[in-house]
Amino acid sequence: MSLRPDPDALGFVLIDVARMLRSAFERRIATAGLGLTPGEARTLVRIATLEGSRQLEIAQQMGIEPMTLSTYLDRLQSLGFIERRPDPADRRAKLIHTTAAAADIIASVRIEQIELMRLVTSGIGEEDLALMRDRMKRLRANLAALEEDSAALALAKEAGR
Repeated sequence: MSLRPDPDALGFVLIDVARMLRSAFERRIATAGLGLTPGEARTLVRIATLEGSRQLEIAQQMGIEPMTLSTYLDRLQSLGFIERRPDPADRRAKLIHTTAAAADIIASVRIEQIELMRLVTSGIGEEDLALMRDRMKRLRANLAALEEDSAALALAKEAGR
């Protein structure tokens, strides 16, 4: 294994692709005439996949700060696309739900995502795409496990003080 920098090392390629894909998505959403910012669109789709989750969980899944998410939620709520409902298990917490009014806008965002991925994956066969998706899910699971291990280690260090 060489210690020379390699711009095509897997980690660098993944970071580059993620950054470029996010930029392409943001450009598509910004020009699609949906009336949402790219951050609001991402948030709405994520809420739809995590229907009934707490704000903190949604923020963690998106990799953003809870206050940033709160700003997106305020706007989405003012548009009538989401609602905050009391959590029966914790009166202080709110569960985030999409509304019926959000269905069309979520479908529009999904159409933009699907078309973008069609362009991005052009020339890659279905079998290769399935394999790539499987491997990326494995990387995601491995990274999640590392995060859990880091959090557990930090808690153990804190308890030892």
